[in-house]
Amino acid sequence: MSYTQQRDPDSGGVKITDKVKSQLKNRINKYAEENLAGRYTKLDIRFRDKFCYVDAYTEPEEPRQDWPDDFPETREEYIERMRNTPTHLFRLRYYGDDEWGISFYSYAHNKYETSVFPNGKFFDTPELAMEASAEFHL
Repeated sequence: MSYTQQRDPDSGGVKITDKVKSQLKNRINKYAEENLAGRYTKLDIRFRDKFCYVDAYTEPEEPRQDWPDDFPETREEYIERMRNTPTHLFRLRYYGDDEWGISFYSYAHNKYETSVFPNGKFFDTPELAMEASAEFHL
């Protein structure tokens, strides 16, 4: 059985080096610029040990014109808060050699949950992760 077949997508992984972090940020940003332009205002890509977290910020939809007088914030405050609230796109788990596992954030459970890529694989590329998450979130 090969190493790939033995890996558990819910555990393991290796710490992401500074070189891989830099390359990964560039890859994700490049993919987003080329394929998702106009669907987000900025991306937040951050790292912790073996994980890479990717969030997006978007311009909120205009709220309805008849804003309730008793709402706890003004229409403008609401728009600003929504502008500054990230959408958690995904978390990657690094296994080395450009092998990544993916987890999507469950707002219902308030945590990242392991998933498969659209091609049915547990391990694939950051670009495919961006493609899959954009389908649902952007």
